[in-house]
Amino acid sequence: MKKLSFVFAAFICLSFASCSSSKTSETPAERTDSAVEQATSDADNQITTRDMENLTKVLFKTSEGNITIALYDNTPKHKENFIKLVNDGYYADILFHRIIKGFMIQTGDPDSKGAPAGKMLGQGGPNYTIPAEFKAENYHKRGAVAAARQGDQVNPMKASSGSQFYIVDGQKFSPDQMAQISYQYGKSFTPEQRKVYETIGGAPFLDGDYTVFGEVIEGMDVVDKIAGQQKDRYDRPTKDIKIISAEVLK
Repeated sequence: MKKLSFVFAAFICLSFASCSSSKTSETPAERTDSAVEQATSDADNQITTRDMENLTKVLFKTSEGNITIALYDNTPKHKENFIKLVNDGYYADILFHRIIKGFMIQTGDPDSKGAPAGKMLGQGGPNYTIPAEFKAENYHKRGAVAAARQGDQVNPMKASSGSQFYIVDGQKFSPDQMAQISYQYGKSFTPEQRKVYETIGGAPFLDGDYTVFGEVIEGMDVVDKIAGQQKDRYDRPTKDIKIISAEVLK
């Protein structure tokens, strides 16, 4: 399997912070008017406009703390696959193998278990993919959970990795930056989405290219902590940060 990664135009590196001069440009989130007000006082600095009560939750215990995510019902293939992997113990001892502060943290590569320091990771998986499930209401706000995948050249249908996923750490974008992203990438954003990306943050340039299938509901402080760790030239943390266990809560 080829490495699962993100490829962006040079615009991102020129316009936004946290780009590395040695890599393809990479940098990296939502609202109703009342929800945005609520978000600014949220400890995790994120919001949701969904009814979370009836969604399936998954608790990840990591070496840096706990992260709880909710899985969306409108991406049933991704939800079913994710629950199966969690129940099978697939994610236990898997590393967060790629981190970029202000963008995302990535995990789910089974080859990362016990991997020696300095080894480039990101190629492993269960040897199947999941058809893309793009939904306009699922977007890359801060805290969004989405599937990694191979690039368009070998994966024109944008099918998702069977196991690798990322959590958006994200950054805020100005109205001018949002307009530039919309123009350059041909993406449309609702007024709600624009407001969220401007006030809460995320990775809007990924919308419609990677399947978002859930969101963090507790533990964004842990996501931030992981994203801010020291890393090597492959964006792998220099100290192992692992998923100790994963459990379906509902």
